[in-house]
Amino acid sequence: MTTLITAIRSGGQTGVDRGALDAARAAGVPIEGWCPAEGWAEDRPEAPGLLADYPELRETPSPEPAQRTEWNVRDSDVTLIISPDTEPGSSTGSPGTALTKDLASSLSRPVRTVGKGDIEDIVEWLRNQGTELTVNIAGPRESEWPGAYEASYRIVSGLLRLSAGDQPSTPA
Repeated sequence: MTTLITAIRSGGQTGVDRGALDAARAAGVPIEGWCPAEGWAEDRPEAPGLLADYPELRETPSPEPAQRTEWNVRDSDVTLIISPDTEPGSSTGSPGTALTKDLASSLSRPVRTVGKGDIEDIVEWLRNQGTELTVNIAGPRESEWPGAYEASYRIVSGLLRLSAGDQPSTPA
């Protein structure tokens, strides 16, 4: 049997990005991604920034988060956006999340936005995209959506648990 998710990619910003990276680490799934030059993040503005905790990430030449966002979408098979914006009356107003959606469309990359979402439906969507996927996880910063880290960690952990059924079994 083939592997559904081979890596989780994210830019390491507070909130959704870090929740996804930490969930993948806890599950033993490789993490990767692009981050702004010098590892900039809203809570880690000075070098080495978030790279001190996530050395698997690589720096873009630009300190601007937009380049990181574009390269993470470009270098992934699919993008999953975790955001409360899917729920009626809820909006983070996250410019980075809006940019991610636009870039996925312009780069012709599959993208899906989920809120609390049914994990089984998300796994089914991923299965329809192929196997051995590098999944870019994106969404609002913690300052834009308090609780983003916890929501992302829960959703990505669930995805990785459910998709583990697609992993090859070891012979007895």
